[in-house]
Amino acid sequence: MAPTREVAQIGAALGRQFSHELISAVAQIPQTQLDDALAQLVRAELMFRRGTPPDAEYTFKHALVQDAAYDTLLRGRRQQIHTRIAATPEGQFPEIVETKPEVLARHCGEAGLVEKAVNYWLKAGQQALLRSAMLEAEARLRKGLNLVASLPESTERQQYELDLQLARGTALVATQSSAVLVAESHLRARQLCDQLGRPSQLAVLLAGQCAYHLGRAELVLACQESKELLDLGETGNDAAAKLAGCAASAGSWFHRGDFTAARAYASRALALYDPAHPPIWASPTLYDAQIWALTYSFRPLFYLGYLDQARLRRDEALAQAHQLTHAHTLASLLGTALVDDVHMQSDPASLLLQTEVLGALSVEHGFHHWAAVAKWYRSWCLLALGRLEEGLALQTEAKSAFRTTTGALIGRPSGLTLLAEALGKTGQPMEGLKQLDRAPRKIEATEERWAETKLHCVRGELHIALDDLETAEASFLQAIGIARQQNAKLWELLAAMSLARLWRDQRKRTEARDLLAPIHGWFTEGFESPVLKNAKSLLDELAL
Repeated sequence: MAPTREVAQIGAALGRQFSHELISAVAQIPQTQLDDALAQLVRAELMFRRGTPPDAEYTFKHALVQDAAYDTLLRGRRQQIHTRIAATPEGQFPEIVETKPEVLARHCGEAGLVEKAVNYWLKAGQQALLRSAMLEAEARLRKGLNLVASLPESTERQQYELDLQLARGTALVATQSSAVLVAESHLRARQLCDQLGRPSQLAVLLAGQCAYHLGRAELVLACQESKELLDLGETGNDAAAKLAGCAASAGSWFHRGDFTAARAYASRALALYDPAHPPIWASPTLYDAQIWALTYSFRPLFYLGYLDQARLRRDEALAQAHQLTHAHTLASLLGTALVDDVHMQSDPASLLLQTEVLGALSVEHGFHHWAAVAKWYRSWCLLALGRLEEGLALQTEAKSAFRTTTGALIGRPSGLTLLAEALGKTGQPMEGLKQLDRAPRKIEATEERWAETKLHCVRGELHIALDDLETAEASFLQAIGIARQQNAKLWELLAAMSLARLWRDQRKRTEARDLLAPIHGWFTEGFESPVLKNAKSLLDELAL
């Protein structure tokens, strides 16, 4: 019957599910006629009803039923209905406008209200970012960008596109890390920032570009952009931009192996942090600014040798991250903490549990980079525990994930080093050296030197396994030299322990003790950590 068909068509335009109150506001037909039509649709089992009118909710039995009803609408009638639907919540249902902007975006788009649809897609994407629903956010923002092209050329159109590109760049960095799409989004946003003269949004963009180039291990560029961001904040006396510039600089210089500079930048960032002011990283954020600054405060402290201070800072960051509803911040923190625990000689079995937590969180939210990191370090743990077949299979999966879904290059030298170490421990020193030989080229190309000492330590251990003791000693000495250049006492201690063991086995116990004792004696904290316990045990053995 025509009245029933019309109600079904309006319901289909509203969506698979809709409320009695909403269709009553939209339908513009007598309430009795509407109620009869809805009752007929329920009796025919084309719809299900939950509750009693006027508090009822209706759901089409199947999406195909909804599609069939919708497809019977002529284009003009369809646009007319969507126009009514789009206007109704704005006047009568403000909670839909506030909580479901994607619904309004769809109806405005179907109604031909392009500018309003773009605005709602932007709002919907930003809301998804705040929930760390990055895949959902990217899809919504992409829909907005697809509509922007149909707007007439104007400053308003450029501003919409800039807002959408900045928000989409945030989502893409979280989900695809350093894929080509991220660079394209940033490039277009930079063009728009320059055309519109938007220094505050340029700061947001620079923060995103720093994160992108850090992920690509293009550390010189990351340092340049972080300085540009800091200078922009200084010029405009913008505390949020200065905070972002300092935090970005801390991360960039850390990976270049300048732990002292990273610590100084992180300390400055923490001093600038004011919870009353939102961060500039992006709007909404890719990372929580304070936790990012805390992360690159505790990481340099570890390698500079202040182990207890680093642990306290890390515990503070983890406690705050767990209180937030910002999954990407938590994933990045769990990932970096996992890397540092590996270098602190933590037990592989306990680290295996950490990789599972990180992996589950990353898969749930579509964080492809951190999911790949979890797989990589899980493979290392499995190899270190002697589960060779399982570990090597997972390593292949992780390699493929890095290559095909993230585009990320950061951490590759460290990952190869740890893989080579695990292979050596499982009786495959030649295979370990093959893996390790790839790392120096990556270091020279990227300047990612924060774990360069570890590379030479592992090379030395692999040569010991091959009975090439002269090359092993040279590798350990080179490792000690790099650590001293970086003022990295943790790395120096680890390298000295490796050389001391070699000299012990060569009956050079006095030389071994004289090498290790002053380095161990430098430490004033962290004596309960695995690495310092191992060093003390070795010293006690050498004193016998």
